[in-house]
Amino acid sequence: MAPLTDPTATLAELKARVLAFARERDWEQFHAPKNLSMALAAEAAELMEHFLWATPEASRAVAQDAVKRQKISEELADVVIYALEFANVTGLDVAAAIEAKMAANAKKYPVEKARGRAEKYTEL
Repeated sequence: MAPLTDPTATLAELKARVLAFARERDWEQFHAPKNLSMALAAEAAELMEHFLWATPEASRAVAQDAVKRQKISEELADVVIYALEFANVTGLDVAAAIEAKMAANAKKYPVEKARGRAEKYTEL
């Protein structure tokens, strides 16, 4: 298999590789939506752990540190893998879900109200 990179990989290819990996190991039996959502949350927490107690500025430095960056990359990969396998198991179309959510967010956070602000849409 050719190595994947953001400019060359499709979402469909990533989902197919994740599914093939799970099938080769007979792991689909363990991949109920409940279990995958919990694994996704656990991996997201492991990603967050790298930035615990850091200021926003320090967190940017942490993300650029060569040694830490490799570990952060691995945790991000775990998060995305579980998210893609969740989509595989539930039959959700990730691209369509993102498109719908971005459209909903655009209505909640119109540029003229939200630009440069971090408040929730109910506070704009």
